[in-house]
Amino acid sequence: MRYFTLRQWLILFTVQFATLLFGATMTSVAVILPQMKGALSATQDQVSWIITFNLVATAIATPLTGWLASKFGWRNLMMSAIAGFTTFSVLAGMAETLEVMLVTRVFQGLFGAPIFPLGQAIILASFSRAQHPLVLMAWGVGGVMGPILGPLFGGLMAEMINWRWAFFMILPLGIIAMLFAFAALSNEEKSSSQRFDLTGFIIIAVAIASTQLMFDRGQRLDWLDSFEIQLELLLAVVFFYLFVVHTMTTRDALFEPATFADRNFTIGITLAMIMGMLQYTPMILFPPLLQELRGYPDSVVGYLLAARGVGNLISFMFVVPFTKFNPRLCLFTGLAIQSMAGFWMSSLDLNMTSSDVFWSNILHGIGFGTAYTPMAVLTFSTLPMRLLTQGNAIFSLLRLLGSSIFIALTLVVFFRTAAVANVNLAGLVDAFDPRNLTAWISILGEADQSSGQRLHLRLLTEMREQAAMIGYINAFHLLTLASVVAAPLAFLFVVRRAEKV
Repeated sequence: MRYFTLRQWLILFTVQFATLLFGATMTSVAVILPQMKGALSATQDQVSWIITFNLVATAIATPLTGWLASKFGWRNLMMSAIAGFTTFSVLAGMAETLEVMLVTRVFQGLFGAPIFPLGQAIILASFSRAQHPLVLMAWGVGGVMGPILGPLFGGLMAEMINWRWAFFMILPLGIIAMLFAFAALSNEEKSSSQRFDLTGFIIIAVAIASTQLMFDRGQRLDWLDSFEIQLELLLAVVFFYLFVVHTMTTRDALFEPATFADRNFTIGITLAMIMGMLQYTPMILFPPLLQELRGYPDSVVGYLLAARGVGNLISFMFVVPFTKFNPRLCLFTGLAIQSMAGFWMSSLDLNMTSSDVFWSNILHGIGFGTAYTPMAVLTFSTLPMRLLTQGNAIFSLLRLLGSSIFIALTLVVFFRTAAVANVNLAGLVDAFDPRNLTAWISILGEADQSSGQRLHLRLLTEMREQAAMIGYINAFHLLTLASVVAAPLAFLFVVRRAEKV
């Protein structure tokens, strides 16, 4: 058995810590948006740009990771990314106006974009292929736990002190991450041979920005009824087409065509996009469901959603030997477990308990953790080492786009089906029919029998809540369907036998 060297341990901890820092910071903002809205005197639509601008900037900068790594090297790029990300996080916490906040969030996204893909590329390049299941699992602790711990600690800091401290708390963590990056990493990937494809970058940046904006703002603007959404759709289609043509015809393309010629990589990035779809959907659906329909406080919602992280940790206990035994079966099993979790979530109703939410999220976390490690191992198992950093940038970009697209589709299903259900229930139940008030009279008691207006309001509220629950159920059905469709793709990978660890 080949043991890890001290430098390998340092590399593993460094990228794990940096990835956790990035994930926690990116997701903590969602919890403090209500406080930021009041402090910055912003409307609901304006405050949503705080997240949108950051996501667009992150998506645009992600494709640059491969070129930046070859230009500056691992250490310089990682330290610069962490330093810039930390600096603009602190500046965001100091922002007094919405305009300043948006600028700092853009730069936070630009600097933070390389952290995730570069971290995974460093892991894959620093360890042998036989060690990849173990190190990807260990690194995955940071990648998975960051988005779970971020809302918890961000909400806690905002509640105990002020929303600004959700940004300020990044400063000491960022300094620690920089020190470890300086000690653990080198610049061995630095090379001056790769030219920068400015034309390709501009084309893909326009395509990505248009796609991200379209899916982020589509629901608020009623999709194709809005000229903005029509324009963004047109730009996305045209510029993605131009990027494909440019990549296939230019000598020094931003992404080498040979990257996409690898069968495992092509299948893997398709599954990465689907896994991006599955990752955040429960975190988007459960908070409003529990707060608005069940009356749960924010703190309890955060603890219940953290159960997903517990599920991830449980999967880490067996995913490494399972991946080494049969990675395709392990990936299929993880996706199947996620489909079971989605089916469980879709069977919930307004009488759900905290236990139902807790255990269904644990099951979903187990499924995601079981699927991610073999997916990453198989995706990069046959890709040449020189393409790893570039490949990880594409991998991360598609995960990000997958999340945006599926969250938008999920919200469309929720709002449309909830509205239809509300109309159907209103047609079946007449709130002003005295026969429908009998049950409510018996519940409220004799003293309230004369309060007809109150009874009508209670019945209408119940109908709206039931309609909303139907919308959530249909959204969870979509989550189930996505994992069911993706599961058979696991067997399309070509398995490469790695040397014994």
